[in-house]
Amino acid sequence: MCPVSQDALPPDPFAGDPHDPSRGLDETSEVDELEPLTAEERAEIVEDLEDLAVYQALLESRGIRGVVVDCADCGEQHFHEWDLLRASLCQLLDEGQMRRHEPAFNPDPSDYVTWEYCRGYADAILNTT
Repeated sequence: MCPVSQDALPPDPFAGDPHDPSRGLDETSEVDELEPLTAEERAEIVEDLEDLAVYQALLESRGIRGVVVDCADCGEQHFHEWDLLRASLCQLLDEGQMRRHEPAFNPDPSDYVTWEYCRGYADAILNTT
């Protein structure tokens, strides 16, 4: 369904590692408790993917590398490059959840903008006719 392959996601850094820290987690954890996405949730993700393509087309050439998100769980900012965010949204659409991924290494916050900034920028550029 999504144009991004699973290969676009970063590899599991613990794949095949007998000392994988996640091995001790309960295998019947929240993964088994996931509810399938509703039609409305799926439509919202598809819309986000469409918006993301527009935002990237408008902002990447201006030096913006992706989107920054304030994480409610950990209270920190997460920096997502365009392709990683697209792959994560596609995975959410295809599998109903997003796989954990490595955070950006030493990101420059000035290279990232919020989703709201993207939306406002796109509205301003596309509605100035």
